[in-house]
Amino acid sequence: MQNANSKCNLIEQENGFLNDSIEKEAYIWYEENWLHDDHEHQHQRAQLTFVQEGYQYFHINDKIYLVPQNHVIWVPSSQKHKITSEAETVKLMVSLFKNVPKDDFYSTTHVFPVPSVLKEMILYATKWNKETEKNIEQEAFMNALLISLPNFCNENVALQIPLPSDKRLLEVCHFINLNFHQNESIEELAEIANLSTRSLQRIFKKETGISVKKYVQLIKILKSIELIDSHQFTLSEIAYQVGYKSLSAFTSSYQAIMNAKPRISKKISF
Repeated sequence: MQNANSKCNLIEQENGFLNDSIEKEAYIWYEENWLHDDHEHQHQRAQLTFVQEGYQYFHINDKIYLVPQNHVIWVPSSQKHKITSEAETVKLMVSLFKNVPKDDFYSTTHVFPVPSVLKEMILYATKWNKETEKNIEQEAFMNALLISLPNFCNENVALQIPLPSDKRLLEVCHFINLNFHQNESIEELAEIANLSTRSLQRIFKKETGISVKKYVQLIKILKSIELIDSHQFTLSEIAYQVGYKSLSAFTSSYQAIMNAKPRISKKISF
């Protein structure tokens, strides 16, 4: 992994705070094979990341956000975050903005699929990849993209993985994450937490905002996205690997989370 303080022309000053000396309002950083580290950081610029290929996890506060292929994530200014991924190849485009409009949208994290118009705008902007000199056309174009974002946002909150603070629940989550291919009963999960089934369900819902059953479903689908990205298995094989008894059951569950049917896309080549 490249050192985090060299990413996107940002230089680490202290305690994970990254800054730059670029005067332009917005600049672009595109890489076809993005490398990762486990380095939490923050920067004054707001960030829009488009995942063209692969997938990316953003760890922010008490949530992990999955950003699959053809999705974007908006990260507000000065928000601490770190990124991870097990994808074989990750192609990302990061847009960094010095100033943003005074609107509630820009002060919170959002993950949403990229509609065709926004995708074409983002790909067009790669013509300015890593350019640091001022450019009138780029400034006007990136400002138009920026102020249009709230209109494009159709947020998928299912891509947010909640993390409880209760250690007993963390043990349950850890077990589910490692054994997503199994279908443990609520009684077995309650035993891991040393809680009654009723207490487990009540405390889990209170801390995470979702039920244990929903969390299990979410983890299965997130793991299936990783397997789909590997291009090594058919959808039927993936369905069984993440614990579904049939392709139809997996497809139904996937569609409920992702608002689209699962499919194995062709790898992007240039």
